[in-house]
Amino acid sequence: MAERTTPEKQTRIDLQRARERSEVDIALVRDFLHGGRKQWEEHAGMVGLLSQDPALSHGQRLYLTRKERYKDSLRLAKRVHELQDEHGWTDAQFRKAMDNMGESSPYFLHFLAFEPVVRSQASDELLAEYSGLMTNRGIIGCYLQTELAHGSNVGGLETTATYVPQTQEFIINSPTFTSRKWWVGAAGKLATHAVVQALLILPDGKNLGPHLFFIQLRSLEDHRVLPGITMGDIGPKAFGGFAAVDNGFAVFDHVRISRRFMLSKFSHVTDDGRYVQPPHAKISYGGMLYIRSTMVTTGGWTAAKAATIAVRYATVRRQGNKSAQGFEEQIINYPSVYNRLLPIVSRSYVLMLLGRNLEKSFAAMSQGLAHGDTSLLADMHAMTSGLKVLVTTSVVQDIETARRALGGHGYSEYAGLGRIYANYLPAATYEGDNFLLDLQVVRAALKAYKRYSSAARPDPLTLPPTARYLRLLSEQSVADKATGGWADPHMSVYLLELRAVHMIREFAKHEADPDASAPQRMSRAATEAFVAVQVESFIKDLASELPGKDAHILADLLNLYLLTTVESALTDLLSFGIFPGCQRPANGDPTRELRRAIKHLELKLLPQAVGLTDAFGFTDWELNSALGVHDGAVYEALWDCVQTEPLNQTEVVDGYHEFVKPVLERGRRLAGRGGAKL
Repeated sequence: MAERTTPEKQTRIDLQRARERSEVDIALVRDFLHGGRKQWEEHAGMVGLLSQDPALSHGQRLYLTRKERYKDSLRLAKRVHELQDEHGWTDAQFRKAMDNMGESSPYFLHFLAFEPVVRSQASDELLAEYSGLMTNRGIIGCYLQTELAHGSNVGGLETTATYVPQTQEFIINSPTFTSRKWWVGAAGKLATHAVVQALLILPDGKNLGPHLFFIQLRSLEDHRVLPGITMGDIGPKAFGGFAAVDNGFAVFDHVRISRRFMLSKFSHVTDDGRYVQPPHAKISYGGMLYIRSTMVTTGGWTAAKAATIAVRYATVRRQGNKSAQGFEEQIINYPSVYNRLLPIVSRSYVLMLLGRNLEKSFAAMSQGLAHGDTSLLADMHAMTSGLKVLVTTSVVQDIETARRALGGHGYSEYAGLGRIYANYLPAATYEGDNFLLDLQVVRAALKAYKRYSSAARPDPLTLPPTARYLRLLSEQSVADKATGGWADPHMSVYLLELRAVHMIREFAKHEADPDASAPQRMSRAATEAFVAVQVESFIKDLASELPGKDAHILADLLNLYLLTTVESALTDLLSFGIFPGCQRPANGDPTRELRRAIKHLELKLLPQAVGLTDAFGFTDWELNSALGVHDGAVYEALWDCVQTEPLNQTEVVDGYHEFVKPVLERGRRLAGRGGAKL
């Protein structure tokens, strides 16, 4: 009689069988997602070096105090610098290595916020002096914008930079208690220099609003904070997130800096105190837009990690009805599970492709700005604002959805999703609070709507990409334009664009008295319409980028994104009467066919789920999850993790004699069993 396979051994078999069922050419799709074979090989080689280096082991990091975690993050960064020197990595490769460390680092703010802003906004003279220092970390920077009482409202900042023509200096000052810079990553303990957002005050007292200044914070000899500046860490963050980042505060007491330290590529103050204005009022936002543009790609890869862990675990976790072989059902086969997880996989792919396009658009805008061309700035501002809101809101929800799909084990730190959630959650509020950024999107949409609808001969070719949907103001009804059925991506795209048209028209009608959620709904409608158009374009391009089989699988996956987006928009589509069949209630629920189409597509994609997530290319070292291990041995991995728990290193817990034993003795005494043996 054959030996019965035990449940813990069955997990390996289940995951292997899932891989055998999948038709996804993992190597081809992986190369596609990473931008080509060369990029993948570079990434894989780097991860291989990092994961095999004993100094970079995840080890006991989980059990360190916050102070220990911070010090350890500095050690890790130093080691990666050593590897850069050993292997001749470029600065871009060094940054990628840091991105793959699995630990938040205060150095990220240097790359993400400080250096890009200085490079895009500083004068040629200032760059000549500091470019090499920034690239090689001879100085380490941060971006001092947010204050104790002001964040997304940049115009309300209180820190001042007053120009003194007699000495040709700016006096940087924190004039009020609430003007203290706050939440600034790397400011607490690491940064030596900063870009500071401060109100530019001319000698005559005129306030010209926020401008950027380059300031040294700490000595390059002993790292002490310079005179007139008070700095420190603002404390631990919610859920233990960003434990290794020193988000800090900074207070300036009439600190003097030379006039040349104003970031003056586009605007400056003359020797005698006259202001030379920039070619565009918002041109200094270029650095902020860079940060927002990178958040799309980051969101895609973050959701991909959550999806990979959840899909693998759901494939090997068995629960419920037993089969003829005596095993319970794999939970990924339950509609309540795959209906939650497959849309996360689809969104991951969409965001990766979208992020790639956005990086190209941002590069084109930056090149134009360098030559004084601001024509792309306004639409890039609207685009990055809307995408930042949509991506971070969706991905935060996706991570938590994936964690819950893991059941009770999902709450374990060893699952990895709690850590991913805690570190990604603040993305919904940093670089602009999502609810306030919605207002930026609505403002741009209204402007485009009024200009286009009032034109004598509106030309769709004049519409920016973010307002392309406005061409439908003169189009025919949905019945004439969306007849391809749910299998046709254009059906979803058209409905999402038409929804945006109706939303902006309704918003404009009640602009003076909008309802409470109108800006958020309008912003989401406009952004989802923009993304839908991009996704339809991605689907059309797949045939030229991948072989037929993989192109068809990815087309289905991207179409799933469109269908689930339409499903989430049903309230608006039904409210405006533009959903197919909603005018004929006698026929039953008009949304049933949409949901049946989603189910059909999910069942079609279900056998591909493991292959699609394997194509992300994550190693076990990168995922750092007992439930997401590549070989499927989740229970052994979970057991091995438990053995590292410091509480398990002693049989009798520390504190037993001082605190537990007296309680037990008291209880026995009160029960009249004082000396009895139990």
